[in-house]
Amino acid sequence: MMASPQKRIYFDHSATTQVLPEVLEEMKPYFLEKFGNASSIHSYGREARTAMEGARRSVASLLNSDPKEIIFTSGGTESDNLAIKGVAMYKGRMKGHIITSRIEHHAIIEPCAYLKRFGFEVTEVPVSRDGIVNLEDVEKAIRDDTVLITIMTANNEMGAIQPIREIGKMARDSGIPFHTDAVQAVGKLPIDVKADNMDLLSISAHKFHGPKGVGALYVKTGTKIEAQIQGGGHERGLRSSTENVPGIVGMGKASEIARRDFDKTTAKMRALRDKMIKAVPDLVPRSYVNGHLVQRLVNNASFRFDFIEGEGLILSLDMKGIAASTGSACSTGSLEPSHVLLALGLTHEQAHGSLRITLGRENTEEEVDYFLNVLPDVVRKLREISPFSSERPMGAGEGGSCVQ
Repeated sequence: MMASPQKRIYFDHSATTQVLPEVLEEMKPYFLEKFGNASSIHSYGREARTAMEGARRSVASLLNSDPKEIIFTSGGTESDNLAIKGVAMYKGRMKGHIITSRIEHHAIIEPCAYLKRFGFEVTEVPVSRDGIVNLEDVEKAIRDDTVLITIMTANNEMGAIQPIREIGKMARDSGIPFHTDAVQAVGKLPIDVKADNMDLLSISAHKFHGPKGVGALYVKTGTKIEAQIQGGGHERGLRSSTENVPGIVGMGKASEIARRDFDKTTAKMRALRDKMIKAVPDLVPRSYVNGHLVQRLVNNASFRFDFIEGEGLILSLDMKGIAASTGSACSTGSLEPSHVLLALGLTHEQAHGSLRITLGRENTEEEVDYFLNVLPDVVRKLREISPFSSERPMGAGEGGSCVQ
């Protein structure tokens, strides 16, 4: 039985996730009766501090780190900025070389661009047509003055998982700090900062059913990093500002749930993802899967469709009760095609016809079936009004399973 079109279906979990009821219940007391400042020494403050340190232990357990290596921030963007600028500009350093990739989130791209204004050089290594960084390219990019390597764990748009353990080892063998943006990976991939040779790692609570406005940066003991926000010396002096205790408590609870339910939720999402990836190219002529078919996040199904515009597709699906995206929610409103899809070798026109479905723990097979039922007709109607759709005839079964 397929879902009713009147029911709203949320397929945009890489943009944000619902705060789980368990998380909300854990947070409530710290808005109301337990509202103390964690830096105060009276009982209210000690109560807040105890809760915050408990959450720190929960986040540390999720990453297999020491609690003292967890620095709470306002989210993934701040964590990325602290990692990149804090390492690159340690003790006032104003030159050096940074290695990153062409498919990073803007929270990596923009800090790197900022540092270039001060004399740093940045190498963006390419990716394969299925979105994977080549280890040889990273190795070749290493220079004597390389001060940081920052490569994301998994891509936010097409879900491709990068060889971070191998990159981390390469960086460690070369004596270079390694940072990874793991914002999309938590709850979908097992993360072990020790086994994966990480020095710095960014995460954001709202991507795994915690609240918005709180995140964390893992900083391995001994990593040389400088604060980017000056003030009262909070978070081991690396992130001054009164701590968001309710948000931190919520992040701690979300971390516990992510560990507890990992096997069950990932198996469910993987099955639904695979159903979509298999079905869409057969159902819709001239449709393709973006990114690696296997080495991808369990919840990510990224497609592109010839002869249509992605935003029109999103709006049409929204009218059918389905919330999805064309790529990163942070870039919504931009007329420029996705830099991630262009890095795969797509043309501007191809990149504009993209659709990102990102599943969550609550999505059902019934919802997937409804999506697969309405998608072909939605695409057909958009192509009927496209000025390009008549340029080449489309036959049944002209879909594809990889980027072309």
